[in-house]
Amino acid sequence: MYKPLLKYSTDLRILATGLLCFGASWLGYLLSFKDTVALSVWPTSGVAFALVVLLGRKVWPGITIGALAANLLAFWNFQSLSQYSLILLSATVAFGQTLEALAGRVLLTRWIQNTRPFDKTKDTFRFLFASFLMCVIGAGIVSGALWGCGILPTPTLATYLTQSWISNVVGILLFAPLMLSLTGKRPVKLSPEKLMEGGLCAASLLILALSVRYGYLNATLINSLPYMLIPVLLWLAFRFDLVAGMTVVLAASFAAIYFTEQQVGPFVQLLPNESMLAVQVFIGVIAISTLVLSATVSERAQAQQALHKFNSNLEAMVQERTQALNEEIATRKVAENSLVQTNDELSKRNKELDNFVYSVSHDLRAPIASVLGLINLAKKDDDPAMKQVYLDRINHSAMQQDDFIQEILDQSRNARLDIKKEAVFFEPLIEETFNQLKFATANAHRLEKIVVVQQDQAFQSDRWRLKVVMNNIISNAIRYRNGREPVIRVNVAVEDHKVTIEVEDNGRGIAPEHLNRVCDMFYRATDEGAGSGLGLYIVKETLDKLHGQIQINSEFGKGTTVRLEIPEVA
Repeated sequence: MYKPLLKYSTDLRILATGLLCFGASWLGYLLSFKDTVALSVWPTSGVAFALVVLLGRKVWPGITIGALAANLLAFWNFQSLSQYSLILLSATVAFGQTLEALAGRVLLTRWIQNTRPFDKTKDTFRFLFASFLMCVIGAGIVSGALWGCGILPTPTLATYLTQSWISNVVGILLFAPLMLSLTGKRPVKLSPEKLMEGGLCAASLLILALSVRYGYLNATLINSLPYMLIPVLLWLAFRFDLVAGMTVVLAASFAAIYFTEQQVGPFVQLLPNESMLAVQVFIGVIAISTLVLSATVSERAQAQQALHKFNSNLEAMVQERTQALNEEIATRKVAENSLVQTNDELSKRNKELDNFVYSVSHDLRAPIASVLGLINLAKKDDDPAMKQVYLDRINHSAMQQDDFIQEILDQSRNARLDIKKEAVFFEPLIEETFNQLKFATANAHRLEKIVVVQQDQAFQSDRWRLKVVMNNIISNAIRYRNGREPVIRVNVAVEDHKVTIEVEDNGRGIAPEHLNRVCDMFYRATDEGAGSGLGLYIVKETLDKLHGQIQINSEFGKGTTVRLEIPEVA
């Protein structure tokens, strides 16, 4: 739907520019004073300048076409002009108007680089200087064209050039700032206070206009009335924006021109040109004052916003630094806690090392001493049956020492090696454990095992560590039987990246007073069975490596249930 409009957007802009420039030209002619050669205000300068700044230099044909049409109609009544002179004069004036607008855009782009030059005082003065300079081009070309066609006598050329320059400057001051400000105007919230202030401002302007029009005051006060407009402009600059101020300036300018043409008000002089000049000076003063004052207020507001933003940023920086300090304090506390934990761990390891040295020296020497004693007895005893008894006991002592050394090796390997992630299937793992214990543990070949494994896929964990855990728990279930054939039930369930293992036996069980310490290093709940006291300690240390948990429930004389929960290795 909008594609055709987008296709002809440049043409539409040129057409709109031409219509606006044509209308502005006729407005200038309507505002002209009688018996004067120059115009009081030339709105086309301001409108063309604003349009070429806002829409870009591509709209210059619209400026030329609008000015050309207006000039043709304006110069049509000059009987002394031939058709050729009429066309040449109109085209030259239109060319001057276009060149003036383009020159103003170049100056504004080079000096300010902003389509709204009224936010800073420095940019506002640059805008004013650009306006004064560009109008020299337009006024010079128009004056030269009129002089060249014989309409303007040589003695009045300088006077007309000055009057035309002032007319162009006034046109820019009245229309360009208003149009440029309207494009970047922010939405205004009309609060009751603003509405009341606007009403008071309108009432003040109406009173001033009526006082000038009907002359209620004496001549001295009438001449002072234009100065009464300055407080209103100050009010608008501080409480409203540039659009409101320039709207009042435009209305006051039209009123001053109208009243002066009617020979009413403080600007009426003896000669029409002097009256027009007085009005132009008044318009220039109030327009420039409004622009500069509005820029000052805007710059002050921007400085306040920047200061508020700086304070907010400073507060944010303080909060950020405070947070950083809190985090640093928290990090130090964590480090201190870690150091305390490390010290506790070192103390624990030192204590375990002392127990280890003592127990190793005792448990390693005890089987050797037993073997040496049995050998001496075997040497002195010639009975073959007794020699077999001695050999069985020597074998038992050697197996005890081998088990103890294997447990020490398991503990050392668990502490040193990192976790190795691999696929684990529990059914073959448990079967392998039972097969190894069948020949390494007494009476293992007579046990009854019940194994139930619920596993749909491989469990990712360290297979060797899982085997160490199962080997120690199952061997304890076999070793500490209760005078009857051992029965061991193993239930395994793998789900939600976690395995739950329950090993239940019908052995002698553990007395309640020993349950809390059976996982301590070298702790024995009973002296029967000749265990080393390392089995459950190794189980607990291995589970810590795997981030698992162990729970032991036991009823003395009836049996023990060991429950393990082990998460999958990430």
